[in-house]
Order: sequence, then structure tokens, then C-alpha cells
Amino acid sequence: MANYDVDLFVIGGGSGGVRAARVAASHGARVAIAEQANFGGTCVNRGCVPKKLLVYASRFPDQFRASRAYGWQQQDAQFDWASLITHKDTEISRLEAIYQRNLVNSGVVIHAEQATFEDANTLRLATSGQRVTARYSLIATGGYPHRAVFPGSELAITSDEAFHLPELPGRVLIVGGGYIAVEFAGIFAGLGVQTSIMIRGQQLLRGFDEDLARLLAEHQTRRGIALHTEQFIRQIEQTADGLRVSSSTGATYTVDTVMLCTGRKPNTRALGLEQAGVAVDDKGAIQVDAHSRTNIPSIYAVGDVTDRLNLTPVAIREGQAFADQLFGQITPLELDYELVPTAVFSTPELGTVGLTEAQARERFPDIRVLQTRFRAMTQAFAGSEDQVLMKVLIDNPTDRVLGVHLLGEGVAEMAQLIGVALTASARWQDFRRTVALHPSIAEELVTLRG
Repeated sequence: MANYDVDLFVIGGGSGGVRAARVAASHGARVAIAEQANFGGTCVNRGCVPKKLLVYASRFPDQFRASRAYGWQQQDAQFDWASLITHKDTEISRLEAIYQRNLVNSGVVIHAEQATFEDANTLRLATSGQRVTARYSLIATGGYPHRAVFPGSELAITSDEAFHLPELPGRVLIVGGGYIAVEFAGIFAGLGVQTSIMIRGQQLLRGFDEDLARLLAEHQTRRGIALHTEQFIRQIEQTADGLRVSSSTGATYTVDTVMLCTGRKPNTRALGLEQAGVAVDDKGAIQVDAHSRTNIPSIYAVGDVTDRLNLTPVAIREGQAFADQLFGQITPLELDYELVPTAVFSTPELGTVGLTEAQARERFPDIRVLQTRFRAMTQAFAGSEDQVLMKVLIDNPTDRVLGVHLLGEGVAEMAQLIGVALTASARWQDFRRTVALHPSIAEELVTLRG
């Protein structure tokens, strides 16, 4: 048997790579990891965590307004963008340090530099020039924001730069209608920015249930977010008054910041995949089997770089399963990608589990759709027009719940536990047998009739 420097070399210090490295080390493997940027990856540094902190900040104006109905009197609050970003950076630094400390405590050797394949079992470290041989390698390099190329595209930012803006813009145009776009639209609008969204199609959140997407668009319009549909940017020009955006319809918009949220790409840049012989698809995603193994037996990949389901908890589960199976001889828990709970932290937020109505009708000949729309007690009392939408999809012959889709305050927390029920193949009868918790938003879900 060949001698290797390590049993496992992980490229990428995000959530999936770190979990795999720590678990493999706990099974007795000799593990090294390379990360040229920040440990914790996109989620901790440029994604889920800082975004959620900004979402929290953007919702305070609603809370201030609502508080008056509950008897609170206060002076006009003042918002300081620089203070928020400073506190955010402090928290992100704390979390990154925890990621590194946990790796060290697990016995993983850290290389704070880029690693590139020289062949299927040899990696070269870019800064030190060191060569490391590995019995197995795991690629967990995530993704990066797609940046369309057009005249003036260099004047736009992506979500990466949005977390480090030196000051809050007065006017922002967000290009794209996915979850990152609608989340940042809510953030900027909540913080008082004149906000607009431009999309190529007619509807936000393609791939989500259409009823949720339509109601979210209504709420965003009510909050002053302008939606420009069926158009795309042709050019951005710097003018004395800001950025002049010319669209495919001939319309022009003048804003301070243009933010591109037009998808993400698998981060396979500068990895030397060709030298290792690793196959990628036409989008650049690494092709893997059900066990996260590539076409090269010694090389595996997990997380967004495989473009299966690009969510942090999924990358963590894939990393855990990989390490348990390869180094612990433990059969991993089955991961059903169709039943992964998903949240969109827009305002109001979305929580969804399972099939959309369109998907359910395509695959099941006889389904039942239950739906309700109402104002929650806390919103109605404060005079808010925000609504809650609940939608349940049921396969009539078996009574199995195929999907649950929610919009409203706090529904992301509900979606997590609904995911447990659907993973356990719950029937609608099981929901109906559950006693309602009153008064709550969630009780409406188990009292739905139809």
C-alpha cells in the first residue's frame, strides 16, 4: 500500500469541509485542510449569518411602528450603518475563530492557502510551495456570485461586497429575483433605502410555490419596493447623479448602487481538476455519485461545488456522511433532498418543505390543496397589512402530505419542525389529530379544512 502524508486532504474551509475534516479526524484519520480566505466559508462570512443579522436590523422600523399600538412611546430612532457593520464584523470574526479552534482541537492540520491538484493524490500549496500527498481528497470549495458581463458591469456589486459597503446607499437596484435578491431588497427597504428589483421574467422566486411568490411580491410592493419585470440591464454608466442603468426595454434608472443577484457558480477555479482528471458538468459543477465520490476514486466533493442542493445544512450533512462512511464505516442517515426545509428571510419571510403545487400536480394524479390567508393577531392589532399564507398539498389516495408552504412572521422556525413531520411521512390525518396551540400562528396549520 502506498504511503501518504495524510489520509484526507480537504480543500475548502466552509461548513461542509470543516465538518468532514473534524469527523474524519475523530475516526482516527490524519487530516489536513486548506483555506485561502476565511474559515466558515460563504455562510459565516458572506452569506447566511451576516445576512440574517442585517435582516434583523431591517425589521426594527416595523417593530417601532407596531410598538405604539402596544402602548410604547419613544423618540424617533436613528440608524447607523457603520455601527451595524462594525458589530457584524466583530461577530463574524468571533465565529471564524471558533471554526479554526475546533479544527485545531480535533487534530486537523490547517494550511491558510490555496491548494491545487497536481495529480489524483498530490496537492501543491500555492504560498508555501509544499507538496502534500493524500490517500483521499475532499473538494468543498462552495460557490461564488455570478457576475454578468455587459458595458459598465464593473460598476455593480454582488452580495459579497454588499456586506462591506462603506455607507448605506440612498437608492439601490437589485438585479435578479431569487432568494438572495428578495432578502436584500427587504434589508435595504427596511433600512430606508429606495429599493427596486429588476427581473427577466414575470415573477419572483422561480422554483418556489407560485402562491407564495405572488404574495411576497404584493408585500414588497406595499413596502415601497419597485418591481421591474421582463427586462435586463444593457449598460451601466457613471454620471454626476449616480449610476445610470439602461434596460432592455429602453427604460433608464438612476441609482447609487446596482447589486447583481443573478445566481452563483460552483467554485472550481484554480483547483487543478484537469490534472487530477475530475469531471465537471456544463455548469462547472463537480459530478458526484450518491456517496459524493467523483469519477476519480480517491477524490470526493460536497456542498455547493456539486450544485445538488445549495444550502449550508445540506453541505454539513454531506460532509458528515462522507467522513462517517469512509473513515468510520458508519452507514450515514439517508438524505432526501426533496424534503429539506428551506427558508427565505425576506420580509415577511417564507418557509417551505416538500413539493410545490406545480411539482405535485406533475407527479401525482390526485392531490388536494388546502390554503388559508389571514392577518396574524400581532399584525392586526398594530394595524399592519402584512398577511400570513399557509398552503398544504396532500396526495388524496394515501393522505400523505407532499408539501407545506408558509409566508409570514416567524414561519422559518415552523418549517424546521414541519420538515420532521414530512420526513416521517406524515399524513394529513396526523396533522389534524394534533391539538392546536392557542393563540399562535402555527395553530392555523392543524385546523385547516377543505
